[in-house]
Amino acid sequence: MSTKHSEAAARFLKNKAGAKWHDETLWMVRHKRDVQRDTVPEWEDLRQLAYEIKRYNVTHLDELLLRFEENARRNGVIVHWAKDAREHNEILYGILRDHSVKKFVKSKSMLTEECHLNDYLIEKGIDVIETDLGERILQLLGEPPSHIVMPAIHLKREAVSDLFHNKLGTEKGNNDPTYLTRAARKSLREDFITADAAMTGGNFAVASTGEVVVCTNEGNADMGMACQKLNICSFGLEKLVPDLDAVGVFTRLLARSGTGQPSTTYTAHYRKPHEGGELHYIIVDNGRTDIMGDAQHEKTLNCIRCGACMNTCPVYRRSGGYSYTYFIPGPIGINLGMLKDPKQYCDNVSACSLCLSCSYVCPVKIDLGEQIYRWRQDLDGLGRASSEKKLMSSGMKFVMDSPVRFNAALKMAPIANNMPRFMLYNGLNAWGKGRELPRFASTSFNSWWKKNIKK
Repeated sequence: MSTKHSEAAARFLKNKAGAKWHDETLWMVRHKRDVQRDTVPEWEDLRQLAYEIKRYNVTHLDELLLRFEENARRNGVIVHWAKDAREHNEILYGILRDHSVKKFVKSKSMLTEECHLNDYLIEKGIDVIETDLGERILQLLGEPPSHIVMPAIHLKREAVSDLFHNKLGTEKGNNDPTYLTRAARKSLREDFITADAAMTGGNFAVASTGEVVVCTNEGNADMGMACQKLNICSFGLEKLVPDLDAVGVFTRLLARSGTGQPSTTYTAHYRKPHEGGELHYIIVDNGRTDIMGDAQHEKTLNCIRCGACMNTCPVYRRSGGYSYTYFIPGPIGINLGMLKDPKQYCDNVSACSLCLSCSYVCPVKIDLGEQIYRWRQDLDGLGRASSEKKLMSSGMKFVMDSPVRFNAALKMAPIANNMPRFMLYNGLNAWGKGRELPRFASTSFNSWWKKNIKK
């Protein structure tokens, strides 16, 4: 099993300054989201409409997929279907092999992270270049994304400066963001021009037109798809939407929720291949139809990958993306990991305060926090419940089931205020490992209430 979330979080928190910066940066993005929300009077109506469109998509997915495929083929697109990650990678490699591709540029795609595409292609001898700035930084570091929208948010510019000096030959110690961005652009421009093929993911796949819509802030998807004649779009089947009107609803919510912008800088529509070229769509299941059959958790398919739940989550902000064992962190990642393999990823379920802030900010109204609570109820049945927590819960139940025992415990609680420290702060007190215990009031609220009610 992977390292537990709590252990990885403890390592992240050793760098107190970095953890504080991570928390404040993500909260700033959450605040920008709130500012943008307040500029749209019909915000809640949009969320409800987006929710209803997503629910329609799930219940009419067979119809939408067939309509999308028909329209895409009519546009000259070659459509492929992949039942799982292995089949997706094999299909994509087959396309590249048939065209003798040796160098391949791609823009950010969480689906390809899900399928471990890069490692697969590199093993086949293909040079894979990530062109999104954050993804490129992480590729040079040999690390996965720590956030689905801002993949390198955990890195400060000083670390990027050192990386670029070692990998790209930039000026040592120059951490000016403009300078570093221009250095990356210069390096990537050569890759765009010399690559043999390009690919991108897809934010939305439009059934009525057979096109794929991609929303980015850097334009690297556009550069890659424009410079090569062999283009590929891979996306999960839940990305289907009925028409362009639906796209309009989602694009009003997506950037505002994820990064606090009115819209992404670029919104590209890929509908037809270049003249003399090829455009391939790979539509991927990889467990999504199984989620459709799970009544308690099917709403996770609503997700438009905006990252708002991560930006608001007090646990994610303070523990970092690498503390989660599933490749997608934060509240949505907890739920998706459990749907993928509950025994492998159950450690993430405890990385939630149940504040429900994630449910509150989700632009498509996924009940993220409520779902995590339901997963917690399943841990004992999976054989993954903490024996320590079960013992504590049994003890609390014993006390709280009896008014006599409960009131006796309240009267005795202030004794702890004067107990020797070693008796309170030891291996049995997990709470005390990172914080001070509160002082108990000399009079309980229960006693105070009874006394004042009589008066």
